[in-house]
Amino acid sequence: MPYIQLSEESVGVKVLIFTEGTVLGPRNALEHFSVSRYVPIGCCVSLIRLWQEQGADIQYITSRKSRKAVQGVQALLERYGFAGSRLYFRARGQQYHELVEQIRPDVLIEDDCRSIGGENQMCVTHVAPEIRQTIHSISVPEFQGIDHLPESLMELSEYSAR
Repeated sequence: MPYIQLSEESVGVKVLIFTEGTVLGPRNALEHFSVSRYVPIGCCVSLIRLWQEQGADIQYITSRKSRKAVQGVQALLERYGFAGSRLYFRARGQQYHELVEQIRPDVLIEDDCRSIGGENQMCVTHVAPEIRQTIHSISVPEFQGIDHLPESLMELSEYSAR
């Protein structure tokens, strides 16, 4: 399971966050396909830091596959001050659901993948049912951020879109 270590892990609630489209996005439509120019969406950096301060082990998953592209996402996370311990990426031939099944987060936050086909493209969709039932999955509208999610880690662990 390939990943880049960002910092030390915590032993708290494991929160896995998809990067592109969920917490990182383009400034404008012209930068949509230039991930290296993505910026944090809304106030996500401070919200994620709040969760970490409450004991969450923040981890990320990226759509990038090549080591160079993954390092580009790592650079963005570091440049903008994202809290977190690991940045996961897929190995050759690996699917998102396989990564999620190995990571087994307590909470998975990802966007709805609207621009690339919707729910069928989401990480959680193809996770084995017995594992999926142990993951609190939160879907947010693509490129609209996570600012509407609760500041409380306990509330996040129980959050459902209304």
